[in-house]
Amino acid sequence: MEALHTPFVSHPFAIHSRTKTLKSTQVSVVSVLTTEESRITQRRQNQWRSPTIGECRAVLQAISSPFDSRKPSLDRFSLLEKVFNLLDKAIIKFIDPPLDLSVDPSYVLANNFAPVRELSPTECEIVHGSIPSCLDGAYIRNGPNPQFVPNGPHHFLDGDGMLHSIRISDGRATFCSRYVKTNKYLFEHHVRSYVVPNVIGAMQGLGPFMARAALFVARVVSGEYDIGKGIGVCNTNLAFFGGRLYALCESDLPYEIKVEKDGDVITLGSHDFEGKLSMNMTAHPKIDPETKEAFAFRYWSTRPYLTYFRFDANGNKQPDVPIFSMKQPSLTHDLAITQKYAIICDIQLGADPMNMIRGGNLVSVDPTKVPRIGVLPRYAKDESDMKWFEVPGFNIFHAVNAWDEKDENGGDVVVLVAPNILTVEHFLERVDLIQASMEKVTINFRTGVVSRHTMSADNLEFPVINPAYVGKKNRYVYAAISEETPIKSRMMRTTGVAKLDIAASEDSNGGHDHTVGRRMYGDNCFGGEAFFIAREPENPNSEEDDGYLVSYVHNENSGESRFLVMDAGSPDLEVVAAVKLPQRVPYGLHGMFIRQKDLNQI
Repeated sequence: MEALHTPFVSHPFAIHSRTKTLKSTQVSVVSVLTTEESRITQRRQNQWRSPTIGECRAVLQAISSPFDSRKPSLDRFSLLEKVFNLLDKAIIKFIDPPLDLSVDPSYVLANNFAPVRELSPTECEIVHGSIPSCLDGAYIRNGPNPQFVPNGPHHFLDGDGMLHSIRISDGRATFCSRYVKTNKYLFEHHVRSYVVPNVIGAMQGLGPFMARAALFVARVVSGEYDIGKGIGVCNTNLAFFGGRLYALCESDLPYEIKVEKDGDVITLGSHDFEGKLSMNMTAHPKIDPETKEAFAFRYWSTRPYLTYFRFDANGNKQPDVPIFSMKQPSLTHDLAITQKYAIICDIQLGADPMNMIRGGNLVSVDPTKVPRIGVLPRYAKDESDMKWFEVPGFNIFHAVNAWDEKDENGGDVVVLVAPNILTVEHFLERVDLIQASMEKVTINFRTGVVSRHTMSADNLEFPVINPAYVGKKNRYVYAAISEETPIKSRMMRTTGVAKLDIAASEDSNGGHDHTVGRRMYGDNCFGGEAFFIAREPENPNSEEDDGYLVSYVHNENSGESRFLVMDAGSPDLEVVAAVKLPQRVPYGLHGMFIRQKDLNQI
């Protein structure tokens, strides 16, 4: 299908200021240095110097002072911070191995992966078409945006969460960028430096990890950091259920947020649902559009490796259901639901602390493990009725949807649609080599047979559907198209969005390809996940694809970012509106649109 380009204005706006070195200070853009060797050498030269006599005396005095349970005074707090900063520099100089490109901040945080500063609500210019009247509300997208870039290892997914929001009312748009004010963000903002060890980047070996863990424990024991309030970055997704809007990351509790009338985004705080939610939960809960219930889970590196739970329509958390039949740690990122079941995938990618003892990384792939799909009654009180089905080579990060069917004898059948990650071993260090194929998996409970059908061999990820069809049979999938020649060890960029018809026959549209629509963003223009917004959400007779796709798209030639509105029902996903944004939007992860009637509840 012929590529259809999005019109961009020709003039850039000034965005990219560049620096030559990385410091532990707040940054907006990081440049790419010449070679990996020169980057590492320069960083280590800039990071370390011999401490002065006064600093050594201060260190000894701080260490010799007994810790107590009271909050440190400002002088003691400042002194402890100097001690911890010196120890952190020592870890970087004497313990850290040379940085791999995948965790070298001067490399992975370059160009439009670089962080931006917060931006107060700013009115935007509509440069193409007009915004449809049904888009009355706010589109918010979450993504990593580190407040302070460490001199040590940093993976793209370690960055603090920033919400990029565009508030739409009466055809006018107001844009805003705000950090999720997590416990980690607030503390590091106070001390003007990174403190909490990175979850992914800092766990590349046992020695450096143990050193950073010991340093962080010292901060906790000294009373400097309250670990009970969380260590997560809240940088992955958003969800609206129980009348509340949450920013999510699977390493922490949800953070409740609110969109003000002027378009500003504020963080109300973490939410543990009256003490019933402990530690963390998935960033991808599934909300039933009819019952308004939310279905979720959390995974952990110790037994039970996964725990399933749900929230009722009012947002009240129901009891945990530990899944002890999951025998190994699995980095289960997403789930799916049907009207009867919750679908959980046990993949080859896991987070096992024993890997580090064996000299590997915390997150690694077990090539001997056979992936499984677990089917649990969605109102189960325990796992006694859970059924597992082996599906060799089936590793997913994101589920598209699932639904119930019946076979010719009236037996239960479950259908799951998801992008299958064919090269899961490249998840961390060589993200550019990840390849996926869109698959439909059919599980027959009576026979135990699992059948699979590839709907597209294109490298598609970040799939979305019309949210009204979650848990029931749908026809259309909208997925981001990954670039064909990505940059080595850099997170993937997407060059467009494809529309797939699940119901299309295998022989139509060129063999097994179910693609029926496509929009390419243009030369050197990259976006991310799209989101579907129905034109008439209250009309039960509306066609499934009667609505719009929205996404942020960045032009790397001009430095300009835009908010695009595309007609989801047209074969070329026609751009009906383009909004020029007052600040560049770095590449991120997941987002959602919240209608005005729902914003009024918050």
